[in-house]
Amino acid sequence: MSDRPPPDLKDRIARILREDRGRLIAALIRATGDFHLAEDALSDAFEKALQHWGRSGMPDRPDAWLLQVGRRQAIDRLRKQSRHAAQAGEIRRLMDEDQEAQGALPPEIPDDRLKLIFTCCHPALDPKSRVALTLRTVGGLTTRDIARAFLDSEIAMGQRLSRAKSKIAKAGIPYRVPDPPEWEERLGAVLTVIYLVFNEGWSAGPGEAPIRSTLCDEAIFLARLLLTLAPDDPEIEGLLALMLLTFARHGARLGPDGAVVTLDEQDRGLWNSAMIDEGLALLDRAVARGRPGAFQLQAAIGALHVQAASPAEVDWPQIALLYDRLAAVMPTPVVRLNRAVAHAEAGAPEAALSEIETLLPDLDLYQPFHAARADIAARLGQGDVARASYRAAIEMSRSDTEKRWLAARLARVRPD
Repeated sequence: MSDRPPPDLKDRIARILREDRGRLIAALIRATGDFHLAEDALSDAFEKALQHWGRSGMPDRPDAWLLQVGRRQAIDRLRKQSRHAAQAGEIRRLMDEDQEAQGALPPEIPDDRLKLIFTCCHPALDPKSRVALTLRTVGGLTTRDIARAFLDSEIAMGQRLSRAKSKIAKAGIPYRVPDPPEWEERLGAVLTVIYLVFNEGWSAGPGEAPIRSTLCDEAIFLARLLLTLAPDDPEIEGLLALMLLTFARHGARLGPDGAVVTLDEQDRGLWNSAMIDEGLALLDRAVARGRPGAFQLQAAIGALHVQAASPAEVDWPQIALLYDRLAAVMPTPVVRLNRAVAHAEAGAPEAALSEIETLLPDLDLYQPFHAARADIAARLGQGDVARASYRAAIEMSRSDTEKRWLAARLARVRPD
């Protein structure tokens, strides 16, 4: 232990919470078998960290310290519950684990995140709850973040998460990676969850942090882990390829002043060529298996972007065709929005804007909808529509740099 607390203690604890929460909560759920108890115990541990580390400094292994304190907080909470006698065995087991940890070198925390994902994605839960619960527990997203991703209210999402945790406890859903025969019914939800974690990291966050690399890294790690368990699955390969081809562009996504740089204006020399090569190789292997799926189609779209030598050489007609196929297998409003944008770039902006207008009831609270609508309307000379849509997009943006970029676009649009 250091003698003096670091001056940036709260920032360092917040960073640990972002980077290690998934592993810590997974380890505590494995130890307690209870989602609610594990989350409460970890929250207690972070409160204790603020108190103790402020006096004594940070330990050499903050994650191991938090896990041990979280385990003890779980024991205390179990003791205070009215059904103490019924949980005596669980308390004894946690105490044994705590005793074994004392006096030993802090061990590496076992990575149980994959077990946690498959538990959250059990078919006993409805598909929406599977995704939301995994984003909350593994990705560490707040209830507000998840509600925004699903275009739900925060209250409704909180209730959904609580019901899902309770159902897992009551149904005795096992905490493990399932055997291969059980994979098919859960794999689609698991892949969707991993991609949503990636997207939350890639999309603009509050303040001045448009890319939260930790969440992107987490999603890529989990996809790699899945691929070691099922090395011949083309959709896992497609998902990993998609994330690599996207994240390869992160070094060019912000300008020197921190402003957002659009894809067609990025310096392609700043893209990560090794990551692109790996993504393209994965996509080639997946396609060769002859079992196309939604993630492979999205990866193929990403490949066409990164393989073009310049924005003028992007094959938009081929991208539009790929989006047509994607919309046939995954006809969500967001996919239809992206399809419309692709057709606008391929030379059909009028038809694209007509399609976008039909999506207004579904995507009115989705910021990219308003940004896309504004851009295409501006191209067609519909200044009033473009200005109103840019204002809506600015209001919904979570990134200051994105707001400035949209405001600059707005300033160039003349009213009708």
